[in-house]
Amino acid sequence: MTTPAEQFKSAARRLTRDLVHRERIQTALGKYEVKRDEMKARFQAWEGARAAAAAIKAGALRHLDRHLEDFVARLEARGTRVHWAGTAEQACQIIVDLCRERGAKTVVKSKAMTAEEIHLNEALAHAGFEVVESDLGEFIVQLRGEPPYHIVFPAMHLTRGEIREVFARKLGDAPSDDPEQLTLVARRVLRRKYLEADVGITGANFAVAETGMISVTENEGNARLTAALPRTMITLVGIEKVVPRLADLALLLPMLATAGAGQLLSGYNTLYGGPRQPGEADGPEEFHVVLLDNHRTTLLADAEQRDALRCIRCGACLNVCPIFRNVGGQAYGTTYPGPIGSVITPHLRGLREWQHLPFASTLCGACTEVCPVQIDLHHHLLQLRRHARAQRPVWWERLAFRVFAAVVNSPRLWRAVLALGRLGQKFHGAVQATRLDPARAWTQSREAPRLAPQSFKQWWRQRA
Repeated sequence: MTTPAEQFKSAARRLTRDLVHRERIQTALGKYEVKRDEMKARFQAWEGARAAAAAIKAGALRHLDRHLEDFVARLEARGTRVHWAGTAEQACQIIVDLCRERGAKTVVKSKAMTAEEIHLNEALAHAGFEVVESDLGEFIVQLRGEPPYHIVFPAMHLTRGEIREVFARKLGDAPSDDPEQLTLVARRVLRRKYLEADVGITGANFAVAETGMISVTENEGNARLTAALPRTMITLVGIEKVVPRLADLALLLPMLATAGAGQLLSGYNTLYGGPRQPGEADGPEEFHVVLLDNHRTTLLADAEQRDALRCIRCGACLNVCPIFRNVGGQAYGTTYPGPIGSVITPHLRGLREWQHLPFASTLCGACTEVCPVQIDLHHHLLQLRRHARAQRPVWWERLAFRVFAAVVNSPRLWRAVLALGRLGQKFHGAVQATRLDPARAWTQSREAPRLAPQSFKQWWRQRA
């Protein structure tokens, strides 16, 4: 058994050497940045919008208990059944039991990262249900037996040729690698699954306390079919998704689309308030909402890092992170990759086992700069590093920093170390290409930095 840290390091070493893979990701995200900046320019004041969005989410978290009560009361008043799940296991069991009670055989799902977080597909499959992802990207990676690569773009790492190959192998139908033709193949398969499905499961982008409504954002219309065609609809939503007012969506929906996909507004934005009412033509006969905690209240109690719960799952921080752009999403081995995943995964799954993720960062601050709700991501990564080392100190690191502190606080020692460093560089060149190189972990993929011939103080003295 290898640890998550060992798996991440192994995958990162392999993928950083895969220049084809890196080029695909860089190309895809380069195109995204152009569209994102174009849409940001349409806001009267993008930074003002970020501050307003952050204030909405912060206010919602401050009064989360009250907003959740209002949200549940208004949902139940229209005939919706609300279920509370403290853990991932409880949420899976609730949904499995609902499917069993209705004698379901086929379950169709729209994209829901919360469902990925609790491994719902595996739980349903283990219970004997056929589970079909209806989002095109999720459907493709499901056919390949892979987790989503990205929060917003699940199959961004695949070429058209690779998608055609998996359709030919799994569906027996792949007329060409033309995107439109491949989409039509998936559409024919999925339309049949919608009609056969007994239960439809969705996630939620926001939950509106004022009206008791679920807000779902998508670009394909698959979530609408997932919600409307099966007799029973189940929505799994994290408790942090609650916002106080319906008017808040007027800001949050455009920001989600701009930061997440470089769009002014996503193609479909739908509000669900309950099961089919008398006189309505369509909609589910039953509507169930499962509210998931799964360590969110523990994070809420952490005054230092609770603002991570503001996250609207736009994926903007992934798109600019230099680590993600080189190793991709599946290397992380967790539902939420990139900077936001490195912040919340240790809270959701335990810092001891996942403490390597906060160290998988350059601390460049690009993630904080682009976050539409102003989460202080790179500082949270630094704070988690501190907590990780306090939890499991490494003796040689503590010794190294004590020696470093002694050297930098002594001008004589500092000058002596600089002189020894310049001398050591002369010998380092002779062993750099061999396994004897003490800095081989660095130099096998990059050049070792060289000390300047003289320090700034020496240079200044000569000229003063």
